[in-house]
Amino acid sequence: MTPPRQKDELHRTGIALVIVGCGLLVFTGIIAVLTIDGFSRHAQELTRVLAVAVVVLLGGITCIVTAKLRAAQRARSTTPPPQAASTLGTSPAQATTAVVPDVPTDRKGPSVKVAARAAVPPFQVMSILDRVAQLRAAGRDVISLCAGEPEGGAPPDVAAAAIDAHRAGDLGYTSALGPRELREAVAGHYHRWYGLDLTEADVAITTGSSGAFQLAFLAAFEPGDRVALASPGYPAYRNILTALGCQVVDIPCGVAERFQPTPELLAAAHARAPLAGLVLASPANPTGTMVHRDELAALTTWCDAHGVRLVSDEIYHGITYPADPTAPDARGVSAWESSRTGVVVSSFSKYWGMTGWRLGWMLLPADLREAIDALAGNLALCPPVPAARAALAAFSEDSYAAADARVADLASTRAQLLDLVPSLGWGPVAPADGAFYLYAGLGEALGRYPDAVAWCRALLEEQGVALVPGIDFDPTGGAGFVRLSFGAGTQAVTSAIQRIQAFQAGDGAARRA
Repeated sequence: MTPPRQKDELHRTGIALVIVGCGLLVFTGIIAVLTIDGFSRHAQELTRVLAVAVVVLLGGITCIVTAKLRAAQRARSTTPPPQAASTLGTSPAQATTAVVPDVPTDRKGPSVKVAARAAVPPFQVMSILDRVAQLRAAGRDVISLCAGEPEGGAPPDVAAAAIDAHRAGDLGYTSALGPRELREAVAGHYHRWYGLDLTEADVAITTGSSGAFQLAFLAAFEPGDRVALASPGYPAYRNILTALGCQVVDIPCGVAERFQPTPELLAAAHARAPLAGLVLASPANPTGTMVHRDELAALTTWCDAHGVRLVSDEIYHGITYPADPTAPDARGVSAWESSRTGVVVSSFSKYWGMTGWRLGWMLLPADLREAIDALAGNLALCPPVPAARAALAAFSEDSYAAADARVADLASTRAQLLDLVPSLGWGPVAPADGAFYLYAGLGEALGRYPDAVAWCRALLEEQGVALVPGIDFDPTGGAGFVRLSFGAGTQAVTSAIQRIQAFQAGDGAARRA
Protein backbone atom coordinates (compact mmCIF):
# COMPACT_ATOMS: atom_id res chain seq x y z
CA MET A 1 0.00 0.00 0.00
CA THR A 2 1.39 3.40 -1.00
CA PRO A 3 1.95 5.66 2.04
CA PRO A 4 -0.19 8.86 2.13
CA ARG A 5 2.81 11.15 1.73
CA GLN A 6 4.00 9.26 -1.32
CA LYS A 7 0.50 9.53 -2.81
CA ASP A 8 0.64 13.29 -2.28
CA GLU A 9 3.95 13.61 -4.07
CA LEU A 10 2.78 11.46 -6.99
CA HIS A 11 -0.36 13.56 -7.35
CA ARG A 12 1.61 16.79 -7.49
CA THR A 13 4.00 15.31 -10.03
CA GLY A 14 1.08 14.15 -12.23
CA ILE A 15 -0.50 17.58 -12.25
CA ALA A 16 2.81 19.15 -13.16
CA LEU A 17 3.22 16.76 -16.06
CA VAL A 18 -0.28 17.56 -17.37
CA ILE A 19 0.47 21.26 -17.23
CA VAL A 20 3.72 20.75 -19.08
CA GLY A 21 1.91 18.70 -21.72
CA CYS A 22 -0.69 21.41 -22.28
CA GLY A 23 2.01 24.00 -22.62
CA LEU A 24 3.78 21.92 -25.20
CA LEU A 25 0.53 21.48 -27.18
CA VAL A 26 -0.10 25.21 -27.21
CA PHE A 27 3.48 25.87 -28.25
CA THR A 28 3.16 23.30 -31.08
CA GLY A 29 -0.03 24.96 -32.29
CA ILE A 30 1.65 28.33 -32.44
CA ILE A 31 4.44 26.95 -34.59
CA ALA A 32 1.89 25.39 -36.90
CA VAL A 33 0.01 28.68 -37.34
CA LEU A 34 3.24 30.53 -38.03
CA THR A 35 4.14 28.05 -40.68
CA ILE A 36 0.76 28.01 -42.41
CA ASP A 37 -0.62 31.54 -42.25
CA GLY A 38 2.39 33.74 -41.48
CA PHE A 39 3.22 35.65 -38.36
CA SER A 40 2.21 39.21 -39.27
CA ARG A 41 -1.58 38.60 -39.44
CA HIS A 42 -1.67 37.06 -35.94
CA ALA A 43 1.25 38.76 -34.19
CA GLN A 44 -0.67 40.17 -31.21
CA GLU A 45 -2.66 37.03 -30.46
CA LEU A 46 0.31 34.72 -30.95
CA THR A 47 2.46 36.79 -28.63
CA ARG A 48 -0.10 36.41 -25.82
CA VAL A 49 -0.43 32.66 -26.37
CA LEU A 50 3.32 32.22 -26.50
CA ALA A 51 3.71 34.06 -23.22
CA VAL A 52 1.08 31.86 -21.59
CA ALA A 53 2.79 28.74 -22.91
CA VAL A 54 6.13 29.83 -21.47
CA VAL A 55 4.52 30.52 -18.08
CA VAL A 56 2.83 27.12 -18.10
CA LEU A 57 6.05 25.38 -18.99
CA LEU A 58 7.99 27.11 -16.23
CA GLY A 59 5.19 26.39 -13.71
CA GLY A 60 5.18 22.69 -14.60
CA ILE A 61 8.94 22.40 -14.35
CA THR A 62 8.90 24.20 -10.99
CA CYS A 63 6.28 21.79 -9.63
CA ILE A 64 8.28 18.76 -10.72
CA VAL A 65 11.55 20.02 -9.18
CA THR A 66 9.85 21.05 -5.91
CA ALA A 67 8.12 17.67 -5.56
CA LYS A 68 11.35 15.75 -6.13
CA LEU A 69 13.35 17.86 -3.65
CA ARG A 70 10.71 17.45 -0.94
CA ALA A 71 10.60 13.68 -1.47
CA ALA A 72 14.38 13.38 -1.23
CA GLN A 73 14.54 15.51 1.93
CA ARG A 74 11.80 13.48 3.60
CA ALA A 75 13.53 10.21 2.71
CA ARG A 76 16.75 11.37 4.38
CA SER A 77 15.03 12.51 7.56
CA THR A 78 12.97 9.34 8.03
CA THR A 79 15.74 6.76 7.51
CA PRO A 80 16.41 5.22 10.97
CA PRO A 81 20.08 5.00 12.09
CA PRO A 82 21.66 1.54 12.41
CA GLN A 83 21.21 -0.14 15.77
CA ALA A 84 24.24 -1.42 17.65
CA ALA A 85 23.96 -4.78 19.35
CA SER A 86 23.37 -4.96 23.10
CA THR A 87 26.63 -4.84 25.03
CA LEU A 88 25.41 -6.70 28.13
CA GLY A 89 27.66 -9.65 28.73
CA THR A 90 30.06 -8.85 25.90
CA SER A 91 33.74 -8.16 26.09
CA PRO A 92 35.18 -4.66 25.53
CA ALA A 93 36.70 -5.91 22.30
CA GLN A 94 33.23 -6.89 21.07
CA ALA A 95 31.43 -3.81 22.39
CA THR A 96 33.17 -1.00 20.55
CA THR A 97 30.16 0.99 19.39
CA ALA A 98 27.64 3.00 21.35
CA VAL A 99 24.00 1.93 21.26
CA VAL A 100 22.00 4.36 19.15
CA PRO A 101 18.47 4.96 20.51
CA ASP A 102 15.39 4.84 18.34
CA VAL A 103 14.43 8.22 16.88
CA PRO A 104 11.03 9.36 15.63
CA THR A 105 10.59 8.71 11.90
CA ASP A 106 8.38 11.73 11.31
CA ARG A 107 10.97 14.33 12.34
CA LYS A 108 11.89 16.80 9.63
CA GLY A 109 15.39 17.96 8.87
CA PRO A 110 18.79 16.20 8.87
CA SER A 111 19.35 13.22 11.19
CA VAL A 112 21.25 13.59 14.49
CA LYS A 113 24.25 11.46 15.46
CA VAL A 114 25.99 9.82 18.39
CA ALA A 115 29.51 11.17 18.88
CA ALA A 116 32.30 8.77 17.99
CA ARG A 117 34.01 9.61 21.29
CA ALA A 118 31.11 7.91 23.10
CA ALA A 119 31.94 4.54 21.53
CA VAL A 120 33.73 3.20 24.61
CA PRO A 121 33.08 -0.33 25.92
CA PRO A 122 30.81 -0.73 28.94
CA PHE A 123 32.29 -1.43 32.36
CA GLN A 124 31.73 -5.20 32.71
CA VAL A 125 31.33 -5.05 36.48
CA MET A 126 28.26 -2.82 36.10
CA SER A 127 26.65 -5.27 33.67
CA ILE A 128 27.39 -8.11 36.07
CA LEU A 129 25.88 -6.18 38.99
CA ASP A 130 22.72 -5.69 36.93
CA ARG A 131 22.50 -9.45 36.41
CA VAL A 132 23.13 -10.07 40.12
CA ALA A 133 20.20 -7.79 40.95
CA GLN A 134 17.97 -9.66 38.48
CA LEU A 135 18.84 -13.05 39.98
CA ARG A 136 18.30 -11.82 43.54
CA ALA A 137 14.95 -10.34 42.55
CA ALA A 138 14.02 -13.80 41.25
CA GLY A 139 14.85 -15.31 44.64
CA ARG A 140 18.35 -16.65 43.92
CA ASP A 141 21.05 -16.64 46.60
CA VAL A 142 23.95 -14.81 44.94
CA ILE A 143 27.38 -14.06 46.41
CA SER A 144 28.76 -10.97 44.69
CA LEU A 145 32.53 -10.67 44.72
CA CYS A 146 32.71 -8.26 41.81
CA ALA A 147 32.14 -4.75 43.20
CA GLY A 148 35.11 -2.70 44.38
CA GLU A 149 33.72 -1.71 47.75
CA PRO A 150 34.32 -2.90 51.31
CA GLU A 151 31.47 -3.93 53.56
CA GLY A 152 30.36 -1.83 56.51
CA GLY A 153 29.93 1.63 55.04
CA ALA A 154 31.13 4.95 56.43
CA PRO A 155 32.57 5.30 59.95
CA PRO A 156 29.94 6.15 62.62
CA ASP A 157 31.30 9.68 63.07
CA VAL A 158 30.76 10.40 59.37
CA ALA A 159 27.22 9.02 59.42
CA ALA A 160 26.40 11.19 62.46
CA ALA A 161 27.96 14.25 60.81
CA ALA A 162 25.79 13.69 57.74
CA ILE A 163 22.66 13.81 59.91
CA ASP A 164 23.90 16.99 61.59
CA ALA A 165 24.69 18.59 58.22
CA HIS A 166 21.17 17.96 56.92
CA ARG A 167 19.64 19.32 60.10
CA ALA A 168 21.80 22.43 59.94
CA GLY A 169 20.75 23.02 56.35
CA ASP A 170 23.98 24.67 55.19
CA LEU A 171 24.05 22.69 51.94
CA GLY A 172 24.30 25.39 49.28
CA TYR A 173 27.06 25.79 46.72
CA THR A 174 30.66 25.91 47.93
CA SER A 175 33.84 26.89 46.14
CA ALA A 176 34.36 24.97 42.91
CA LEU A 177 37.24 23.16 44.58
CA GLY A 178 35.23 22.31 47.70
CA PRO A 179 34.85 23.73 51.21
CA ARG A 180 38.01 25.31 52.55
CA GLU A 181 37.78 23.47 55.88
CA LEU A 182 37.67 20.07 54.17
CA ARG A 183 40.61 20.95 51.95
CA GLU A 184 42.55 21.97 55.04
CA ALA A 185 41.63 18.65 56.68
CA VAL A 186 42.92 16.72 53.66
CA ALA A 187 46.17 18.69 53.84
CA GLY A 188 46.44 17.70 57.50
CA HIS A 189 45.88 14.06 56.54
CA TYR A 190 48.99 14.20 54.32
CA HIS A 191 51.06 15.49 57.21
CA ARG A 192 49.73 12.68 59.43
CA TRP A 193 50.40 9.83 56.97
CA TYR A 194 53.28 11.09 54.81
CA GLY A 195 54.93 13.93 56.73
CA LEU A 196 54.09 16.38 53.90
CA ASP A 197 53.39 20.04 54.64
CA LEU A 198 50.50 21.10 52.40
CA THR A 199 47.96 23.90 52.40
CA GLU A 200 44.36 24.01 51.26
CA ALA A 201 45.59 25.57 47.98
CA ASP A 202 47.20 22.22 47.11
CA VAL A 203 43.89 20.34 47.41
CA ALA A 204 40.75 20.11 45.29
CA ILE A 205 37.70 18.19 46.48
CA THR A 206 36.01 16.34 43.61
CA THR A 207 32.97 14.25 42.76
CA GLY A 208 34.64 10.97 43.58
CA SER A 209 38.02 10.02 42.21
CA SER A 210 36.29 9.70 38.82
CA GLY A 211 35.68 13.44 38.79
CA ALA A 212 39.33 14.01 39.68
CA PHE A 213 40.54 11.90 36.77
CA GLN A 214 38.33 13.76 34.33
CA LEU A 215 39.60 17.13 35.55
CA ALA A 216 43.22 15.99 35.55
CA PHE A 217 43.04 14.52 32.04
CA LEU A 218 41.26 17.59 30.66
CA ALA A 219 43.77 19.98 32.21
CA ALA A 220 46.95 18.02 31.48
CA PHE A 221 46.43 16.40 28.06
CA GLU A 222 45.48 17.51 24.56
CA PRO A 223 43.51 15.38 22.07
CA GLY A 224 45.98 13.06 20.39
CA ASP A 225 48.42 12.98 23.32
CA ARG A 226 49.89 9.57 24.12
CA VAL A 227 49.19 8.52 27.70
CA ALA A 228 50.69 5.31 29.09
CA LEU A 229 48.76 2.84 31.25
CA ALA A 230 49.86 -0.35 32.93
CA SER A 231 48.00 -3.37 31.58
CA PRO A 232 46.13 -4.91 33.37
CA GLY A 233 44.64 -1.77 34.87
CA TYR A 234 41.45 0.02 35.84
CA PRO A 235 39.31 0.29 32.66
CA ALA A 236 37.92 3.75 33.39
CA TYR A 237 41.37 5.29 32.82
CA ARG A 238 41.37 4.00 29.27
CA ASN A 239 37.76 4.89 28.55
CA ILE A 240 37.92 8.45 29.89
CA LEU A 241 41.14 9.15 27.99
CA THR A 242 39.68 7.67 24.81
CA ALA A 243 36.51 9.75 25.13
CA LEU A 244 38.70 12.86 25.47
CA GLY A 245 40.57 12.03 22.27
CA CYS A 246 43.83 10.89 23.85
CA GLN A 247 45.79 7.91 22.54
CA VAL A 248 46.10 5.17 25.15
CA VAL A 249 49.47 3.40 25.17
CA ASP A 250 49.28 0.01 26.89
CA ILE A 251 52.36 -1.02 28.85
CA PRO A 252 52.06 -4.81 29.30
CA CYS A 253 53.10 -5.60 32.87
CA GLY A 254 53.27 -9.22 33.93
CA VAL A 255 54.57 -11.35 36.76
CA ALA A 256 58.19 -10.34 36.13
CA GLU A 257 57.31 -6.65 36.69
CA ARG A 258 54.86 -7.44 39.51
CA PHE A 259 52.19 -5.99 37.22
CA GLN A 260 53.65 -2.45 37.54
CA PRO A 261 55.41 -0.27 34.93
CA THR A 262 59.15 0.37 35.06
CA PRO A 263 61.30 3.20 33.68
CA GLU A 264 62.69 0.73 31.10
CA LEU A 265 59.21 -0.12 29.81
CA LEU A 266 58.30 3.58 29.65
CA ALA A 267 61.54 4.42 27.83
CA ALA A 268 60.75 1.82 25.17
CA ALA A 269 57.25 3.24 24.64
CA HIS A 270 58.58 6.81 24.63
CA ALA A 271 61.18 5.91 21.99
CA ARG A 272 58.44 4.76 19.61
CA ALA A 273 56.63 8.09 19.98
CA PRO A 274 56.80 10.68 22.78
CA LEU A 275 54.53 10.12 25.76
CA ALA A 276 52.60 13.00 27.34
CA GLY A 277 51.45 11.20 30.46
CA LEU A 278 51.55 8.14 32.70
CA VAL A 279 48.72 6.91 34.91
CA LEU A 280 50.11 4.90 37.83
CA ALA A 281 48.09 3.07 40.50
CA SER A 282 49.54 1.79 43.76
CA PRO A 283 47.91 -0.29 45.17
CA ALA A 284 46.57 -1.18 41.74
CA ASN A 285 43.17 -2.35 40.60
CA PRO A 286 42.82 -5.26 39.73
CA THR A 287 46.13 -6.72 40.91
CA GLY A 288 46.59 -5.10 44.34
CA THR A 289 50.31 -4.70 43.64
CA MET A 290 52.25 -1.70 44.96
CA VAL A 291 55.37 0.18 43.95
CA HIS A 292 57.94 0.65 46.69
CA ARG A 293 59.55 3.96 47.59
CA ASP A 294 62.64 3.54 45.43
CA GLU A 295 60.55 2.32 42.48
CA LEU A 296 58.18 5.28 42.74
CA ALA A 297 61.10 7.69 42.99
CA ALA A 298 62.60 6.19 39.83
CA LEU A 299 59.29 6.60 37.98
CA THR A 300 58.78 10.23 39.07
CA THR A 301 62.37 11.05 38.16
CA TRP A 302 61.94 9.52 34.69
CA CYS A 303 58.69 11.43 34.14
CA ASP A 304 60.22 14.74 35.18
CA ALA A 305 63.27 14.17 32.97
CA HIS A 306 61.14 13.43 29.89
CA GLY A 307 58.35 15.98 30.37
CA VAL A 308 55.76 13.30 31.08
CA ARG A 309 52.89 14.21 33.40
CA LEU A 310 52.34 11.63 36.13
CA VAL A 311 48.81 10.99 37.41
CA SER A 312 49.11 8.87 40.56
CA ASP A 313 46.03 6.93 41.69
CA GLU A 314 46.38 6.46 45.46
CA ILE A 315 42.76 5.72 46.40
CA TYR A 316 43.64 2.38 48.07
CA HIS A 317 46.25 3.87 50.38
CA GLY A 318 45.65 2.66 53.91
CA ILE A 319 44.29 -0.70 52.71
CA THR A 320 47.64 -2.46 52.73
CA TYR A 321 49.03 -5.66 54.25
CA PRO A 322 52.68 -5.02 55.17
CA ALA A 323 54.75 -7.51 57.13
CA ASP A 324 55.44 -4.70 59.61
CA PRO A 325 52.39 -2.45 60.10
CA THR A 326 54.55 0.09 61.95
CA ALA A 327 56.97 0.58 59.03
CA PRO A 328 57.17 4.15 57.65
CA ASP A 329 55.68 3.17 54.27
CA ALA A 330 53.08 0.75 55.62
CA ARG A 331 50.10 2.72 54.28
CA GLY A 332 51.68 3.43 50.88
CA VAL A 333 54.05 6.01 49.42
CA SER A 334 52.68 9.16 47.81
CA ALA A 335 54.08 10.45 44.53
CA TRP A 336 54.34 13.91 46.07
CA GLU A 337 57.03 12.60 48.42
CA SER A 338 59.28 12.46 45.34
CA SER A 339 57.98 15.25 43.09
CA ARG A 340 55.11 17.72 43.01
CA THR A 341 54.86 17.97 39.23
CA GLY A 342 52.35 15.13 39.05
CA VAL A 343 48.68 14.93 40.00
CA VAL A 344 47.71 12.77 42.98
CA VAL A 345 44.18 11.37 43.08
CA SER A 346 42.55 9.85 46.14
CA SER A 347 39.10 9.25 47.59
CA PHE A 348 36.93 8.67 50.63
CA SER A 349 35.45 5.58 48.95
CA LYS A 350 37.84 2.78 49.88
CA TYR A 351 39.68 3.26 53.18
CA TRP A 352 36.69 5.03 54.75
CA GLY A 353 34.10 2.84 52.97
CA MET A 354 32.18 5.79 51.49
CA THR A 355 31.69 4.50 47.92
CA GLY A 356 28.21 5.92 47.30
CA TRP A 357 29.02 9.32 48.81
CA ARG A 358 30.89 10.20 45.59
CA LEU A 359 33.62 12.28 47.17
CA GLY A 360 37.30 12.34 46.31
CA TRP A 361 40.20 14.75 46.09
CA MET A 362 43.30 15.60 44.11
CA LEU A 363 46.61 17.26 44.86
CA LEU A 364 47.22 20.03 42.33
CA PRO A 365 50.58 20.91 40.76
CA ALA A 366 50.99 24.68 40.74
CA ASP A 367 50.77 24.96 36.94
CA LEU A 368 47.37 23.18 36.80
CA ARG A 369 45.57 24.94 39.65
CA GLU A 370 43.97 27.73 37.65
CA ALA A 371 42.88 25.41 34.83
CA ILE A 372 41.38 22.82 37.17
CA ASP A 373 39.57 25.48 39.18
CA ALA A 374 37.96 26.81 35.99
CA LEU A 375 37.09 23.35 34.68
CA ALA A 376 35.60 22.27 38.01
CA GLY A 377 33.39 25.35 38.18
CA ASN A 378 32.06 24.71 34.69
CA LEU A 379 31.65 20.95 34.83
CA ALA A 380 30.20 20.40 38.31
CA LEU A 381 29.96 23.86 39.98
CA CYS A 382 31.13 22.21 43.20
CA PRO A 383 31.52 18.75 44.75
CA PRO A 384 28.55 17.13 46.59
CA VAL A 385 28.07 19.43 49.56
CA PRO A 386 26.24 17.05 51.99
CA ALA A 387 29.02 14.49 51.56
CA ALA A 388 31.69 17.18 51.88
CA ARG A 389 30.22 18.48 55.14
CA ALA A 390 30.07 14.99 56.61
CA ALA A 391 33.54 14.00 55.36
CA LEU A 392 35.19 16.33 57.83
CA ALA A 393 34.44 13.69 60.44
CA ALA A 394 36.44 11.12 58.48
CA PHE A 395 39.58 12.65 59.98
CA SER A 396 38.55 12.14 63.60
CA GLU A 397 40.52 9.69 65.72
CA ASP A 398 37.49 7.41 65.99
CA SER A 399 37.05 7.36 62.20
CA TYR A 400 40.68 6.44 61.63
CA ALA A 401 40.28 3.67 64.22
CA ALA A 402 37.10 2.37 62.57
CA ALA A 403 38.75 2.33 59.15
CA ASP A 404 41.83 0.55 60.50
CA ALA A 405 39.61 -2.08 62.13
CA ARG A 406 38.00 -2.76 58.75
CA VAL A 407 41.46 -3.11 57.18
CA ALA A 408 42.34 -5.67 59.86
CA ASP A 409 39.23 -7.66 58.90
CA LEU A 410 40.22 -7.45 55.24
CA ALA A 411 43.70 -8.71 56.11
CA SER A 412 42.18 -11.75 57.82
CA THR A 413 39.95 -12.46 54.83
CA ARG A 414 42.90 -12.06 52.46
CA ALA A 415 45.00 -14.53 54.44
CA GLN A 416 42.26 -17.16 54.33
CA LEU A 417 41.68 -16.56 50.63
CA LEU A 418 45.37 -16.99 49.79
CA ASP A 419 45.31 -20.29 51.72
CA LEU A 420 42.35 -21.51 49.64
CA VAL A 421 43.45 -20.38 46.19
CA PRO A 422 45.88 -23.29 45.58
CA SER A 423 42.92 -25.70 45.82
CA LEU A 424 41.38 -23.97 42.79
CA GLY A 425 44.34 -24.58 40.52
CA TRP A 426 44.52 -20.94 39.43
CA GLY A 427 47.67 -19.21 38.31
CA PRO A 428 49.50 -16.96 37.97
CA VAL A 429 48.20 -15.07 41.00
CA ALA A 430 49.11 -11.40 41.47
CA PRO A 431 50.54 -10.52 44.90
CA ALA A 432 47.73 -8.69 46.65
CA ASP A 433 49.90 -6.14 48.46
CA GLY A 434 46.97 -3.80 48.99
CA ALA A 435 43.34 -3.04 48.08
CA PHE A 436 40.92 -6.00 48.35
CA TYR A 437 41.29 -7.86 45.07
CA LEU A 438 42.72 -11.16 43.92
CA TYR A 439 43.69 -11.18 40.24
CA ALA A 440 44.50 -14.62 38.87
CA GLY A 441 44.74 -16.62 35.69
CA LEU A 442 42.29 -19.51 35.49
CA GLY A 443 44.75 -21.79 33.76
CA GLU A 444 43.39 -25.30 33.27
CA ALA A 445 40.38 -24.38 35.43
CA LEU A 446 39.05 -22.50 32.39
CA GLY A 447 38.01 -25.95 31.18
CA ARG A 448 35.62 -26.09 28.25
CA TYR A 449 34.92 -22.36 28.23
CA PRO A 450 36.52 -20.21 25.52
CA ASP A 451 37.40 -17.35 27.85
CA ALA A 452 36.84 -15.90 31.30
CA VAL A 453 33.75 -13.99 30.13
CA ALA A 454 31.95 -17.26 29.38
CA TRP A 455 33.40 -18.89 32.50
CA CYS A 456 32.17 -16.07 34.77
CA ARG A 457 28.75 -16.07 33.12
CA ALA A 458 28.34 -19.81 33.71
CA LEU A 459 29.59 -19.55 37.30
CA LEU A 460 27.03 -16.84 38.04
CA GLU A 461 24.12 -18.69 36.45
CA GLU A 462 24.95 -22.13 37.85
CA GLN A 463 26.43 -21.42 41.28
CA GLY A 464 25.34 -17.85 42.03
CA VAL A 465 28.87 -16.42 42.40
CA ALA A 466 29.76 -13.15 40.65
CA LEU A 467 33.37 -12.46 39.62
CA VAL A 468 34.72 -10.05 37.00
CA PRO A 469 36.45 -11.36 33.85
CA GLY A 470 39.97 -10.08 33.32
CA ILE A 471 39.21 -8.68 29.87
CA ASP A 472 37.67 -5.69 31.66
CA PHE A 473 41.19 -4.77 32.84
CA ASP A 474 43.34 -6.11 30.01
CA PRO A 475 41.59 -6.18 26.60
CA THR A 476 44.45 -8.08 24.94
CA GLY A 477 45.82 -10.42 27.63
CA GLY A 478 43.02 -10.74 30.16
CA ALA A 479 40.85 -13.34 28.43
CA GLY A 480 41.97 -16.08 30.83
CA PHE A 481 41.97 -14.03 34.07
CA VAL A 482 39.40 -13.13 36.73
CA ARG A 483 39.23 -10.57 39.51
CA LEU A 484 37.77 -11.57 42.87
CA SER A 485 36.92 -8.84 45.38
CA PHE A 486 37.26 -10.01 48.97
CA GLY A 487 35.78 -6.81 50.36
CA ALA A 488 32.52 -8.68 51.07
CA GLY A 489 34.07 -10.38 54.12
CA THR A 490 35.37 -13.77 55.21
CA GLN A 491 32.07 -15.64 55.31
CA ALA A 492 31.06 -14.56 51.81
CA VAL A 493 34.48 -15.37 50.38
CA THR A 494 34.66 -18.79 52.03
CA SER A 495 31.20 -19.73 50.78
CA ALA A 496 32.04 -18.45 47.30
CA ILE A 497 35.25 -20.55 47.13
CA GLN A 498 33.23 -23.66 48.03
CA ARG A 499 30.79 -22.93 45.21
CA ILE A 500 33.65 -22.30 42.77
CA GLN A 501 35.20 -25.63 43.74
CA ALA A 502 31.86 -27.35 43.06
CA PHE A 503 31.54 -25.53 39.73
CA GLN A 504 35.01 -26.54 38.60
CA ALA A 505 34.49 -30.13 39.77
CA GLY A 506 31.25 -30.32 37.78
CA ASP A 507 32.94 -28.90 34.72
CA GLY A 508 35.75 -31.42 35.06
CA ALA A 509 33.29 -34.28 35.36
CA ALA A 510 31.43 -33.03 32.28
CA ARG A 511 34.67 -32.97 30.28
CA ARG A 512 35.58 -36.52 31.39
CA ALA A 513 32.13 -37.90 30.57
